[in-house]
Formats: sequence, structure tokens, C-alpha cells
Amino acid sequence: MATFDAKAWTFTSGYPSGLAITNIQPPRANEIKGLGTTPHMLVKIKACALNPVDIQMMNLMGGYLASLAKPKGCVCDFSGTIIAGGRTGFIQDDEVFGMTLTPFDYAGGALAEMAQFNMANAVAAKKPKEWSFEQAAAIPLVWLTARTCIENVARQVGESTSKRVAILGGSSAVGMYTILLAKRRGWKVITTSSSRNKDFVTSTLGADEHVDYTSQPVRSSVQKFAPEAVIDCVGGTACIGLPSSKRYITIVGDKTGRSSMGGPYTYYNFLSYHAPLQWIRWVRGYMGWAESYDVVILEMKREWLEEAKETLTPDQIFIDSTFGFEQAKEAFERLNTGRARGKVVVKVS
Repeated sequence: MATFDAKAWTFTSGYPSGLAITNIQPPRANEIKGLGTTPHMLVKIKACALNPVDIQMMNLMGGYLASLAKPKGCVCDFSGTIIAGGRTGFIQDDEVFGMTLTPFDYAGGALAEMAQFNMANAVAAKKPKEWSFEQAAAIPLVWLTARTCIENVARQVGESTSKRVAILGGSSAVGMYTILLAKRRGWKVITTSSSRNKDFVTSTLGADEHVDYTSQPVRSSVQKFAPEAVIDCVGGTACIGLPSSKRYITIVGDKTGRSSMGGPYTYYNFLSYHAPLQWIRWVRGYMGWAESYDVVILEMKREWLEEAKETLTPDQIFIDSTFGFEQAKEAFERLNTGRARGKVVVKVS
């Protein structure tokens, strides 16, 4: 059994009512090698970054169960130092960053002083020396999602003569890295955001054209650009089926609310009228009757995290705000406004 406690933010019902600081009991360092058939590691968390999916998972799990039998961990993105690397290839005191797909494991959430990660459902890499722990925690989920998006339209855009792509939601945490990756490939980018973010997405990120979704007609403005593909980081249906588009991918689905799960889950949420419409689009694209359509989720590839280390300078890591460990609820409140430009980070230790 464990010989010490660690503090963690956990939940027993939906956000925000179920979120509270509790004591967890991580395994001892010498127990890590013997945990299961897949490698585990034990990490002293230095910082973690919040994502909308963290709130959505709390609402999904806590909403179906009025009171969970045991507190569940939360938050996917982390950076920290290795306490025990098990069979992962990391050793004690290595500085790492990464993410987990199953933060709700009792001792597996990143919003904690210490966390145990099952590497069957996590990915990590050594942290670059020039990145702070806060910067490193801000990267994994959004970078891997952006990289997945680019990979999913690479054939349609990269093999075209125009090399034009539309990225909806360019100032979102995923959208900004999708723009950076597209521009690195030499693609031309049109993006959407509010007017206050126009200079950021054009001057800082390099987008070629901008549409202010609060004052301009999004569909007709994007169609004038004639993109070969559309990457949707915000949800909705405004740019589905553009005449020039051969490929449409979305990380959200048709939904536009922030509290419910997006991604491929939306295909199976038959309580929503969006699900059958998404299936119809997918089938039409698969049969070649319309643009190819998919709702995608990030791919957990360590080599893509390594690529981020080689690609991003510290000034290309965008942090909206940083909060202390005890201020986690305020951090979630900031995230939930939908107005954060860059990541909301919690400094743990």
C-alpha cells in the first residue's frame, strides 16, 4: 500500500459542484514496475493545462451518476518530473510533458501534486530545457489535435495547386497551432475569429485572410477564398459542403455548446439530432457523392510531441493565464468563459 498522501482536485458529480480538493494515495515508487501489463510511470506534477474536454468529461461522468462511488481525477495535460519511470524508458528526475486520455483514474488526473499514468492511455516526452513547465503543460493536447487535423487534410490540400485551407476558429487553442502547422507547409490559410483577434491570427500566426464571424457572412466569405479543405475547430455547420471543398474535418461536430462532449462521441449521441446528420454526411463522402467528412480525435503519437519540441520556440507557446493550485476553480471559470486566447494553466508545485 502507499505510504503517503498527495493532494488532488477530484470530482464526484458534474462541474462545478462536484470539484474539490481531496487526498489521494498514489502507488509507491517501487510498485510502478509491477502495475499491469503496460508500462506505468509516477510523476511529480509541476504544471497542468485545462481544456474544455476536462469540463465535458466531468459533466459526462458525473451527470450520469448522481454521486460517484469514489472521487475521480481530472485534467489531461501535464508537465513534471519523474519519480519512478517503471518500464517507460524515463528515469528518476527526468523532466517530462504529455497527456493522458483517462484522467479520471483515481490517481491519474494531472490536476494533482502527484499522478500515476498508464502509458496504454497516455503519451509523454522529455521537456525541452528552454520551455518552462507551464509552457510544456500547455502543448500536448492542442498540438496533437492540430497535428491530427493537418494530417487529415494533407492529401487534399498538399497535392492541390492552390494549397488553400480554411481553419474555423483560428484563435482557439487548437486553431492557432493548426494555422502555424499549415503555414509551415506553405499552405494559404483563411481563418475565422472575432475582430479583437484579427491581428493575432494574421500578424502573429500568419493567416493570409481573416473573417470576423461577428460581422461578416462566414460561409460566403470563406467560399470566395475557395479552400480545398475545411478544418473546423469551433463546431456548427456554416461551411459544410462548400463547392471548392474536397474534405471537411471537425474536432467538435455540429454542436456549438461548450458543456457537452464533442469529437467522435457526437456520432453516437442519439439524444441529439446532430448525430444522424453527421452519419449521413460521412456516408455521402465515403461513397464519393460529396466532400469527404469526418469528426476526428487526436492521435497519441510520441513522435509528434518530439516534433513540437523541434518546431515551437517559447514565444510560440500561447498561455492566456496562470493560476495557483488552490485557484483551480478560478482557472476553470476562466476557461469556461470561452474568451481565453491560449491555454489556461495551473501551476501545481
